Amino acid sequence: MIIQSKQVWISSVFAAAQIEMEDGKIVAIYPYGEKKADVDYGDHRIIPGMIDVHCHGGLGFDTNDAHREGLVTWAKGLLEEGITGFCPTTVTQSEEVLTNAVANVAKVVEEGYEGAEILGIHFEGPYLNVKNKGAQPEQFIVTPNVEQFKKYQEAAKGLIKVITMACEQDPDHALTRYASANGVNVSIGHSGATYQEAIMAVANGANGMTHVFNGMNGLHHREPALVGAAMRLRDTYGEIICDGNHVDWAAVSAFITSKGRDYCLMIDDALCAKGCKPGYYELGGNPIEIRENGSAYLAGTETLAGGTLKFNKGLQNLIEKALIPVDWAINMATINPARYLGVDDRKGRLCAGYDADMVVLDRDYEVVQVYCGGKEVK
Repeated sequence: MIIQSKQVWISSVFAAAQIEMEDGKIVAIYPYGEKKADVDYGDHRIIPGMIDVHCHGGLGFDTNDAHREGLVTWAKGLLEEGITGFCPTTVTQSEEVLTNAVANVAKVVEEGYEGAEILGIHFEGPYLNVKNKGAQPEQFIVTPNVEQFKKYQEAAKGLIKVITMACEQDPDHALTRYASANGVNVSIGHSGATYQEAIMAVANGANGMTHVFNGMNGLHHREPALVGAAMRLRDTYGEIICDGNHVDWAAVSAFITSKGRDYCLMIDDALCAKGCKPGYYELGGNPIEIRENGSAYLAGTETLAGGTLKFNKGLQNLIEKALIPVDWAINMATINPARYLGVDDRKGRLCAGYDADMVVLDRDYEVVQVYCGGKEVK
């Protein structure tokens, strides 16, 4: 199959080109009009399939629910917003709930399904700092423990690729070192780490920060804290929620400008209520409220608990509201998360030999079509 557009994203520029797909891969790219195209998208933009490394659920399903059909339905639904790869993300809960959650993801991957590709599990909690817990249920927060984590990873059949933890709570950085040495990205989050503690965590294997500005102490000119470390340590990754509710656009711009184009990750921190109407739902056993602004709050409070942002609109927000350069914004949703997860040899770029994962966007950033493994899926 050959598709073409006058706006194909190739190595940080839009070019007039054709993309030939076969057996789920991009086999060749030609100049626009060189061969007979099956579909001509005109001036619509074609970018790589987007990747979300931090999302808890959607369409009424939460990763902690451990239901096969819920996970599969959600994976299919993600395609509608241009996500072709994602990391189902847990939230702090009991050992039994978390074990069942990761085992369910592993089983779905093993048995096969249709939808956005599960690229790993993001294990958020239970190794957090109670003082920075946000909406995470305090009663299940525990001290980092290598042996316990090994059991979770065994249940997940090695699928845990990211762990969010408060590294300053990790005795002798034991779990930080173990996870990073075994192929797991250690992301500092829900943490009260000082700037110096963050540096020590990175020195012992941490390589990222979870939803920067949220769940951490704020930047102060005499104590930069974890926010300052996220901005200053430019070779570590940093997630940021791009809905305008969790972080003001001025702060979004300041963080990305400081960090650079290669290490920022756009996330939505989406909850089970994504794609549902505003109302009352649950997160980790705690009641939450989805308000008209699209964000979740612990019921009866102003404590943010996640969002419902569609990824294609997050990309639009970065470009039009945070005023981030187009190539930086697209990187945040494509090649940066692919590199973070170690799949940048097949995802995150439109290039011969890569997976045929593509999103066609109109000028309003609405999703016109999605190709996942070369199949039209929208």
